[in-house]
Amino acid sequence: MSEHHEHSEHEHHEHCHSHTHHHENTKAVINRMNRAIGHMESVKKMVEDGRDCSEVLIQIAAVRSAINNIGKIILEDHIKHCVVDAVQTGDEKCLQDLEDAINKFIK
Repeated sequence: MSEHHEHSEHEHHEHCHSHTHHHENTKAVINRMNRAIGHMESVKKMVEDGRDCSEVLIQIAAVRSAINNIGKIILEDHIKHCVVDAVQTGDEKCLQDLEDAINKFIK
């Protein structure tokens, strides 16, 4: 697997806060991401092996659910910490960024 990561709009996106707080769930998020990546690799192998489409679709749904749960954990952490800081400091841009992120996440 390549160590090169594509960065789209996020490279030039200014974050609404300085990330001076500790993210409580970083380790759990990384562990869940690693499991989802491993699961997706096994689904890819299923496709390569010509497995039944129904089985593949069920596994894709499971991966999608795992990824959505990862997003929920990150969103909860963001609301509990970053957004609370933004409200306390009157950072309107952060609140708009949160709204944009939620709209993209729930699409």
